Order: sequence, then C-alpha cells, then structure tokens
Amino acid sequence: MPPLSTVRSGVVIPFSERLAQVSGGRLTATEYMGGALGSDPRRYYSMLLEGVADIAMVIPGYTAVTFPRTTLSAYPGVCGSAIECTAALQRAGPALEEEYEAKVLAMWSTTPPVLLTRERPVRRLEDLQGLKLRVSSRIEMPFVEALGATPVMQPVSEIQQNLHTGVIDGVVITAGGISAYQLQEPAEYLTTWLPLSATPFSLLMNRGAYESLSAEEQSWLDEASDSWLSESGGQAYELAGARGLQIARDAGVELIDLSEEEKARFLEAVADVYQAQLSRRIGDATVAEIIDLFRGN
Repeated sequence: MPPLSTVRSGVVIPFSERLAQVSGGRLTATEYMGGALGSDPRRYYSMLLEGVADIAMVIPGYTAVTFPRTTLSAYPGVCGSAIECTAALQRAGPALEEEYEAKVLAMWSTTPPVLLTRERPVRRLEDLQGLKLRVSSRIEMPFVEALGATPVMQPVSEIQQNLHTGVIDGVVITAGGISAYQLQEPAEYLTTWLPLSATPFSLLMNRGAYESLSAEEQSWLDEASDSWLSESGGQAYELAGARGLQIARDAGVELIDLSEEEKARFLEAVADVYQAQLSRRIGDATVAEIIDLFRGN
C-alpha cells in the first residue's frame, strides 16, 4: 500500500498512536510502507508467520484458499457498505479467527466494488460479455464469469498501467482504490453497482511476538486494537469510497447507475453459482451457515 492509502490513515496510524498513548511511549510501532519488507502482497501472511514482520496487513482474498471463511464476506447480498461489512466481519469474528495462525488485531472491510472500464460502458448485462476484468479476490471470479466476463488476478500496483494499455478492459475494485491508484486517468466509465459484497482486510500479529511481550505490554496492545480499530478501518473506507466516486466524477468519468430491473438481471445471472455453493462445507460449517453468521442470523 502507498503511504497515502486508506489503510494507513484509517488503521495503521490510529493503531500506532493509540499504542504509544496507552503505553506512555514505552511500546511503539515502526511502519514499513509500499512493500518495503516484501513486494508480493500474496506472501504477507507467510512473511508474518516467518517473523519478517511482527504485524502485517493481509488481504485474505489474495490467498482465499487459506482464508475460505473470511473471504465469504464478499459473497452477493452479505452487506452493502464498508461499515455494514465491517460489522458483519465482527459478528462472525470467532468463527473466522479459527483459520488464522496469528493474533487478529483488526478485521474490517472496503465498500462493495464498482466497475471501471476503459472503452465500453456497462449499462446492461450484455455489455459485460467478453470483457477481461481484474478482480481483487478469487472468491469473486465465478460470479464475474457468470456475468459473462473473464476475471483475472493482478497485483493492484499494476492495474492502472494495464487498464491504460488495454491489457485488461476493466477493474473490479472498491471506489476507495480510485484515488490510491489514479484509476480515474485510464477509465472512461464507472458502473456503480455489482452483485458482490466487499473485500475483507485483516491486521495480524505474529503469535510468538505477542507472547514474548509481558502481560502489561499485551494489555497495551489489546487496548490499541480490538473492535474500535476495525470500526475505524470500516469508517475510513466508507469515506474513501465516497471520495473516490467524486474524484472520478470530477475527472470526467461517466458514472452509470444501473436500473433496479438491470440489477435484478445481474443477480439472476449469478444465482446458480451462489446457490451451488451454499451446501459446501468449510470445516464444521457450511457456506450458508457462515453467511448467516455474517448477517447475524
């Protein structure tokens, strides 16, 4: 993530400041931004487990096979905003934390994704046919395929250039990523809704590093994380999403709001994929049961 990213302003800085505050400056955090400790974000979780960093921000969707429960928060209909999606993650928290070999300091969400395209506006389901779209998570891929497009995974640092050169036709991403990666420059059109929920983020700590702290130091770290930090991340991404849409609008990108009839067609297109997954088991629970936890049922 770049230094001006929402992750830094909404999570990293608040965590670091609270940690220094509650410890009286005796326990502090040092930031390494922009891939300084490792350039491949797909390796950040293993990097954390190996002790390269004591704390790392991990996007579970990059390695969805490792976090099959957490990434279900991106399924259609789970939540409709960064704040709602962050609350959903908190409701399901105990069941999700079982799949982490690290201490979970915070878990929050972006806003649900929008679609930025370079040459073809997407106003109807048929407009997606044959488009090559970059997605943030493998969990999104079967739904994008069901809509008629071809999903591809690419590092977020490459998407601006790839959209500009036509390597990809569009980008499925939270609106908060528009300003971070200057996507308003290559994009001509922005469709404001897709039948997907939001990408989850996690701030994790190496368990050995945590357990090496004294009981007092652990209490400081616990106070500097917990649910308030997750909520801070969700609130920051909510604001970033609104800001991203305004940046696109000001740059001359055409914003396209789908009609309710067209949204229903999109949902119908992904319905079979959605239904087929509900009975799949992840450990001792089905996909349907985990989604119910997100919804608070």
